[in-house]
Amino acid sequence: MQIIDKAGTYTLGSRTVKRLGYGAMRLAGPGVFGPPRDTAEAAAVLREAVALGINHIDTSDYYGPYVVNQLIRETLAPYPDDLVIVTKIGARRGEDGSWLPAASPEELRQAVYDNLRNLQLDVLDVVNMRFWGDNGHDPAEGSVEPALAVLAELQRAGLIRHIGLSNVTPRQVEEALGICEIVCVQNQYNLAHRADDALIDTLAARAIAYVPFFPLGGFSPLQSETLSRVARQLEATPMQVALAWLLQRSPNILLIPGTSSLAHLRENVAAAAIELPDEAIAALDGIGAMPHPA
Repeated sequence: MQIIDKAGTYTLGSRTVKRLGYGAMRLAGPGVFGPPRDTAEAAAVLREAVALGINHIDTSDYYGPYVVNQLIRETLAPYPDDLVIVTKIGARRGEDGSWLPAASPEELRQAVYDNLRNLQLDVLDVVNMRFWGDNGHDPAEGSVEPALAVLAELQRAGLIRHIGLSNVTPRQVEEALGICEIVCVQNQYNLAHRADDALIDTLAARAIAYVPFFPLGGFSPLQSETLSRVARQLEATPMQVALAWLLQRSPNILLIPGTSSLAHLRENVAAAAIELPDEAIAALDGIGAMPHPA
């Protein structure tokens, strides 16, 4: 049995995926802009992810832009039958690499067509609508209906199978569920950032997947003496323990840790085999109650 199988599976729309997936963002160049530093290594990471049993890859055409999706196509197409590729729309990149909202009906339609072309797919399994709030990462209230109306139209046209949300508030999730079926929510969440605790439980009761972005802290990795101590006790790395905690937090959590390193990919996958004892979970739960820098 592959290590990754020990984390179990969860339903993502009409597909079943292993709970530990792979986020492709870091395959792009510095700042998620431009080509990879080492294209051959990036392609090797994708092939190894599939070989290790990962069947859920998270990506976007604005990684690069276009570079990552084209690399996925060139490396993995024709795709394995069980591989689910989840993409997201709602942003574009400036010439300087800046991240800019792109949520007009025309921009959203074009983004879907671009993803289809660059991934060489006839239909996208899941499209997450990425909303932009405070500082780009913190959700902010506002109606989701205009954007979701466009995605629902493309879904009826057969270009999208399932719709998800990214960077949203609980109120926006409720509004979205009144517009169309939602199969996943992708928000920032990890040991230190626990604002979505109640939302995760609400989604679990509705059999909706929750996918944390920045599960390891993002571009500033999680730093905690408690995490390091628990990791030493379990003879694991702090990042492996952080991933294991997320897997044990709730069965509807799907992980998409990203890396451009084969060694780190294998370390991430090995986290699926870690079982945290109750005392470790209690210690790690306390990290979220500590004050953290903004």
